[in-house]
Parts: sequence; structure tokens; C-alpha cells
Amino acid sequence: MAGRSERVAVVTDSTTYLPDSVAAEAGLTVVPLTVVIAGVPGLEGVDITPADVAKALESRRTHVTTSRPAPDVFAETYSDLLDAGAPGVVSVHLSAQLSGTFDAACMAAEQFGDRVEVVDSRSTGMGLGFPALAAASAAADGKPLSEVRDAAIAAADRTTALFYVDTLEFLRRGGRIGAASALLGTALSVKPILRLGDGRIAVSDKVRTASRALARLVDLAVDAAGDAEVDVAVHHLVAAERAEGLRQSITSRLGDRVRRVYTTEVGAAVAAHTGPGLVCAVISRL
Repeated sequence: MAGRSERVAVVTDSTTYLPDSVAAEAGLTVVPLTVVIAGVPGLEGVDITPADVAKALESRRTHVTTSRPAPDVFAETYSDLLDAGAPGVVSVHLSAQLSGTFDAACMAAEQFGDRVEVVDSRSTGMGLGFPALAAASAAADGKPLSEVRDAAIAAADRTTALFYVDTLEFLRRGGRIGAASALLGTALSVKPILRLGDGRIAVSDKVRTASRALARLVDLAVDAAGDAEVDVAVHHLVAAERAEGLRQSITSRLGDRVRRVYTTEVGAAVAAHTGPGLVCAVISRL
């Protein structure tokens, strides 16, 4: 295993929603997004918590938006890591279809030639976290820059993110899903299950009640696993009991094919676009 100063450095952003201890152990450098509540900006996970966003969204009178890190922030991060002895940097980020974070990282990377590679995970949450961890593992094994990048890309290809929200209104407001799709969430009490596919949010299935939606979410997660051994992540926003039920159902169905399980609350940046009640299942085939 390569020493920290000798290995390729791996950078990601705060929408991985990895437990802090896991990110630190993997040697990941995490760049936070900015969340703006009622015109006041703050860094995700530093100044603004999921509870802050949930409270603002529930009031329905407080405007919540998000913004990418500035290219200069990425440039400074890359420079610091290279100056500390890293032979290169792989920077893995949330879907370019959902945020300008990937573009900002690419703009910064241009200053460093072939020493910095930027990867679009085409997802967020642990749909991003699993590719970032795969890159970090390859880096710890002393792999060169190209192989660390390829490890992230391969993990992204093996990862499926499925989620349920009580309302699509917040996704519609933020432009993350079209008005026609948002209508599905109100017409005839239809409860859509959503999937991140090719970096975009799409309706994967539709049922009539929240309980059926959660049961169907389990079915789709098990289908995504196939016959493979898997890592599983469950996310939520102000829905810890719902998330625990989802975790138990998925892991009991998959049995000893589950290697690791992570359960975390989503941070402020994703919370701003999904609203309270979110639950998400991420399956990464090994």
C-alpha cells in the first residue's frame, strides 16, 4: 500500500454523504458545495446541516438554493495536493446533469495538464461515494493516475441509485425534473420511484401509495444487485425510521451477498432539491 504522499490523491465533493470516518480513512479530500437559505450562503456540512434545510423547506416561505464550488477552490485544492507530493489527482463528482460542480472541476483541472483527471459519476450520494471509494482504494494500492480514474468510472458503471420522495415539488422547483414528470406525483396520488440514469433523474416505476412505493423500491434494489456481491447504501432526510426499514428489507433479501452497508442522512445540497421524507437505496455491484 502506497504512503499518502506517494499515492494519487482523490478528491470528491460533499454530496457523497459518506460517514466522515470512512472518508477520512480512505484518504478522500472533500470539497463542499454551497447552500443558500433565505439569501444567506453556507458550506454544506460545515455551516449548514440537513436539519437547517428541512426546516426551511417545511416552512414553504424560505427560499433554498445550491451552488457549485468555484473553480478557484478546486484549483487551490489540486495545487495543495500536488505540492504535498501526490503524483496526480483524480477528482470524482456528482452528475454534470444535476450540478455545475463537474464543470468547475474541469475548468480548474485545465491548469494542471495531465496531472489532474476529472470523473463524472453520473450520480450523487453514494452513487458518487462508491466510485470515489473505488478510486481511493486503487490509489492506496499504488495504481497510476489512469488506473485510479478507470476504477472510479468502472464503479460508477456498476452502481444504481433509486429513490423515493413524498413530493416531486422540490425537484421541480430546482429544475431537476420536468413539470410533466412532477405532475405524476400529484395526479391520482401516484407515487413515483425515481432512478438516476446517465446522470439524469427519471421515473423508474409508479405505484399508488407510499408503502407500496417503499416495497417496490426494495424490489428494484434487489433486481439491481442481480447475482453479484454488493455494497449497499441507504440515505434519508428526516426519515430515519423509514430508512432503517429499507435497510433491513434490502439486506435480508440479499443475505450474505452484502459486503458493506452505509446508512446516512443526505446533506443540505441534495436535501434542498428533494425535501423531507426522502429515502434512497444505492447498490454497487462488486
